[in-house]
Amino acid sequence: MKVLNTRPLCIYYVIRHQCRCHSFYTELLFSRNSSSNRLSAFKDKTISKCLALVNPNEILTAGFIVLSQAVNIKRIFLSDRTAMQESIEQYMQTVGQQARQASRVLARASTQTKNNALSAIYTALKNSEATILAANQIDMNKAHQNHLDSALLDRLELTPTRFTAMLQGLNDVISLVDPIGEITDMAYRPSGIQLGKMRVPLGVVGMIYESRPNVTLEAASLALKSGNAIILRGGSEALESNQAIATAIQHGLQVAGLPEAAVQVINTTDRAAVGQLITMSEYVDVIVPRGGKGLIERITHEARVPVIKHLDGNCHVYVEAQADLQKALPIALNAKTHRYGVCNAMETLLVDEKVAEEFLPRIAELYAEKQVELRGCAATRRLLGDQQVLPASEEDWYAEYLGPILAVKVVSGLEEAIEHINKYGSHHTDSIITENYSLAREFLAGVDSSSVMINASTRFADGFEYGLGAEIGISTDKIHARGPVGLEGLTSQKWIVFGDGQIRQ
Repeated sequence: MKVLNTRPLCIYYVIRHQCRCHSFYTELLFSRNSSSNRLSAFKDKTISKCLALVNPNEILTAGFIVLSQAVNIKRIFLSDRTAMQESIEQYMQTVGQQARQASRVLARASTQTKNNALSAIYTALKNSEATILAANQIDMNKAHQNHLDSALLDRLELTPTRFTAMLQGLNDVISLVDPIGEITDMAYRPSGIQLGKMRVPLGVVGMIYESRPNVTLEAASLALKSGNAIILRGGSEALESNQAIATAIQHGLQVAGLPEAAVQVINTTDRAAVGQLITMSEYVDVIVPRGGKGLIERITHEARVPVIKHLDGNCHVYVEAQADLQKALPIALNAKTHRYGVCNAMETLLVDEKVAEEFLPRIAELYAEKQVELRGCAATRRLLGDQQVLPASEEDWYAEYLGPILAVKVVSGLEEAIEHINKYGSHHTDSIITENYSLAREFLAGVDSSSVMINASTRFADGFEYGLGAEIGISTDKIHARGPVGLEGLTSQKWIVFGDGQIRQ
């Protein structure tokens, strides 16, 4: 066999592209043995498997790779990769075109038609409960095998109780008032024309999310009720669950006579599909990402379509000096421990120095029962002991733990609490516990978050609890939608003008 005399850089280039084509990509290190004119590969035992998929002339023996016909191999590798990219691009273009066509049908659909579709989806889901829960169990088994962290496992799991709550959310959406077609602000102008504003759908919503298969139904139901088509791209960890739910949704649309393309679940986990979705401005009107901070940052930076988002949920509860501690204790416990892996869980507890000595030991005892790790400031550690509280770093004040860890800080008063929240918080949800009405009003005005609460757990920052039926996400932006995004957040307004033959003079 002829040994190829070529530079290591060329070989690295060829192998790297091949590995990416077949999803085996890891960094490869090559070195050249000058005496034998051979290339040594280190760090990757799967390379022989990759090479075997393309050309029989590759041999992996004793840690050395000998390549023949390198020019042809490179051409095959690059051609294969290009074909895959084109295939995904064509697929996403088709999805986008179908969604746009479906959105035009939905924009003119009556409330009764949309509710009929949602009712048919409810029936299909209820009849498919066993199938959907079984599919979720497959996802859970894979997730355990892949050692996903506890927060992701919690988000991924669909229990019978959660399934029932999911169906209840769908029923709530059916009962909501349809905002589409609502006309407001009608007024006559001096010219004699009458103008106002009419609420209309956004058009096509692109949704990218991780875990939480219930989001598939929540997003689809809200999109349909508000007259929008939606393209859903869930995480690979929830693939079986999402496909099972999507099947029921498609059946409901078919029964109601609406286009099945009104709700489409992307059938590939290839990340290239995400790249296509967030740049298809001709077909997609808004992107809603739900997931980890890394995912949302990527979407925000690369999208050519408007994005409704929040990066993380670093929520606070501030126990003010005039708080009723009998209220503060259950609120602080619930806000942290009700569920850990959610964006509206408290991550930092602020306690006024005037009540810290009385309040902190009592709440610390409750957290100890729940095995919550505490990370505190110097004053907190002095009151509770260094053995019970780890020292908090600067990073802890910014952290969204999504687990049984809590940062605790003693503050001098309302102003320091507001300053801390606005500096370290994520503008998601923050709560004050106080019996002083004036200070509560100052907190409402001073904290720059999408939800600000008085004497309530941050866990209430949720579309269901806000009476929205469900939510497509939570926005910490200040334009268009802020806080839990329900039906109205998926709509816009257009000017409408009524005339009777008037012309511009």
